Amino acid sequence: METSVLTFVASLATLLAIYWAGIVSSNSEGDALYALRSSLSDPDNVLQSWDPTLVNPCTWFHITCNQDNRVTRVDLGNSNLSGHLVPDLGRLEHLQYLELYKNNIQGTIPAELGNLKSLISLDLYNNNLTGTIPQELGNLKSLVFLRLNDNHLTGRIPRNLAKIYSLKVVDVSSNNLCGTIPTTGPFEHIPLNNFESNPRLEGPELQGLVAYDMNC
Repeated sequence: METSVLTFVASLATLLAIYWAGIVSSNSEGDALYALRSSLSDPDNVLQSWDPTLVNPCTWFHITCNQDNRVTRVDLGNSNLSGHLVPDLGRLEHLQYLELYKNNIQGTIPAELGNLKSLISLDLYNNNLTGTIPQELGNLKSLVFLRLNDNHLTGRIPRNLAKIYSLKVVDVSSNNLCGTIPTTGPFEHIPLNNFESNPRLEGPELQGLVAYDMNC
């Protein structure tokens, strides 16, 4: 009888530990998203439902979660938002889609986005982002869509992006990038017009023949 009771108690403790771990994870993701909300100006109140007192953010508008209540999508494209992105976004470890296109978001792209190992789509186009494309984005080995066009980004196109073999779409047109266009890995199949309207960006690099990024 004692053994049965001890087994039951142990099983209950395990279940409670799993339950509380889920709540802690959800709270952590809610904190990360609320940090984003706090850094943004939201004149149309699209983030009004983002209530940090809730157990998890899965009931918030524009947020999608999986069956384990982990955030997988943030859909805030064309929402009249301004402000800055926050490093806290790198804590959304199950995030697959980060959609923040067609807003007025300023500042730099946080290097912490390179922690989002499940990310499939990063859509930050049509904003007012500045600074460079973080090298850390090369860690996103599940990435398929990278759209950063129509911003004010500077610097080189990181060469480690060419090691993301899942990449199908890369668009960095209409920025102020410099150097040459990668030609290896997925970049073999990216059309040149996805790099146009970068006055300082030269043509495709010639492997082994010339040094690249001489004008950066």
